[in-house]
Amino acid sequence: MAGTDSSQPLKLASCPAIILCEPQLGENIGSAARAMANFGLWDMRLVRPRDGWPNEKAVAAASRADHVLERVRVFETLEEAIADLTLVYATTARSRDMQKEVFGPEEASSAMAGHIAGGQKAGLLFGRERWGLLNEEVAMADAIVTLPVEAAFASLNIAQAVLLMSYEWRRTSEAGRALPFGDNLAEAAPRGELVGLFEHLEGVLDQSGFFTTPDKRPSMINNLRTALTRGRFTSQEIRTLRGVISSIDRRHERPNPNRMKKAEKTEE
Repeated sequence: MAGTDSSQPLKLASCPAIILCEPQLGENIGSAARAMANFGLWDMRLVRPRDGWPNEKAVAAASRADHVLERVRVFETLEEAIADLTLVYATTARSRDMQKEVFGPEEASSAMAGHIAGGQKAGLLFGRERWGLLNEEVAMADAIVTLPVEAAFASLNIAQAVLLMSYEWRRTSEAGRALPFGDNLAEAAPRGELVGLFEHLEGVLDQSGFFTTPDKRPSMINNLRTALTRGRFTSQEIRTLRGVISSIDRRHERPNPNRMKKAEKTEE
């Protein structure tokens, strides 16, 4: 989906920290940053990124999510990365042999929203591309978050997982309660204009001999009116349709180029 409006001011509201543990590919870091930016998150923390930081491939993949990349903080240990957080959830696609609560994305996001609204800080842990989080990393979290994925194919790309959780966070936040733009649909035309369309169409159909069986005419008209009513046409659309009907009705008044050519050939 394209549609970034660079004229809109960025609002860096309170949000969960996204902690990537030992990410291997700069492209994944950049894609995760882009996903965060899409839904208003900006606090990204990296624990021992394999290729170091800054990373040019991350910048390219972030698609101008510069405000996220500029605020990235790099840590040597997970303990340091989460030191200021008072609520930490670990994301994983597989069961762990631990006595920890397991939440879905919506429940986890709602809990974080309440926690952050109370002036506290929260974060989400994401693991490595190949094998995710280590058990000792999950052990440091308050609870586990998992997604309702297909059990036979549960592994997600880091950026995909970040995107899904960022979306769920947005839905629970104040900013996510309204879409960025409406449908701008025009009001339906007054019923009198719609009746005028009915009468216009039915009159032309009468003249053209469309209703070949008089006793079926009422039911056919009811069907036509029912179908046209479902369209909820605007005044402009009704004017256009009536213009089409008038054009068809006047077709016999206009010269037919194909018919004229046939006549000329006959004369020859």
